[in-house]
Amino acid sequence: MRADPLVGKDCQLWYGPVMPTRNISLTPEQDAFVAKVVETGEYQNASEAIRDALRALQQRRREDALKLRVLRAAVQEGVDALERGDYVEVADTELVNYLRNLTARRRKHRR
Repeated sequence: MRADPLVGKDCQLWYGPVMPTRNISLTPEQDAFVAKVVETGEYQNASEAIRDALRALQQRRREDALKLRVLRAAVQEGVDALERGDYVEVADTELVNYLRNLTARRRKHRR
């Protein structure tokens, strides 16, 4: 017996679109954590907890990608400065003092 396709559509209209399902494996620790956040009422069910975890993962990946773009831009800025000859040569014996002075100037500039 085939299911009536209109029933499915009516249910989707009433309850919203049907979400795809996945069967996932969790470590015992992860399972206990999901159970805990559901039991404490933070989430209504395990699916909500997992979806929130996936949203956090997506956000972290977006942030990591942004940090990587910023880092690449900073590296390129340094390479461009070197190619322009815009740098200061510092003797090995003076490097520690140079870095201390550079740090002190930045602290004063921030205030």
